[in-house]
Amino acid sequence: MLQLPQSVYRQIRQHGEASYPCECCGILIGTLSGDTKKVSRAVAVENSSTANPNDRYEISPLDLIRVERDARAAGQEILGFYHSHPDHPAHWSPTDLAEAHWLGCSYVITSVAKGSAADTHSFHLAGIGEDDKQFQPEEIQISQ
Repeated sequence: MLQLPQSVYRQIRQHGEASYPCECCGILIGTLSGDTKKVSRAVAVENSSTANPNDRYEISPLDLIRVERDARAAGQEILGFYHSHPDHPAHWSPTDLAEAHWLGCSYVITSVAKGSAADTHSFHLAGIGEDDKQFQPEEIQISQ
């Protein structure tokens, strides 16, 4: 399960709206408690995709290292990532799966329809390696 504070949930959806018609992206930071990922904050990062930012996202290695260092310094860790799908469903694509490499992490996707956030879903990247990785639907629990 992925626990998101209401403020983080809103932030993710607003980032998708503000980035429309391009995909937004960011990193989820928090702590792991058993099977529950407790997100404390989301760090918005620039979509560094040079191919087509309208239907691809990329987080630069420098942003990833910076955010991971900051999280560790705060006694937290990267729990997952988020991005938007402009005018497409909030479901992972074959490209999303091919580009996902953080096994055990959550991948949150928000559909942004004509500039307005619609559905938001999370998928857990399961498997023991690149050859058998797969996305599994994951419950999002919104907390106050």
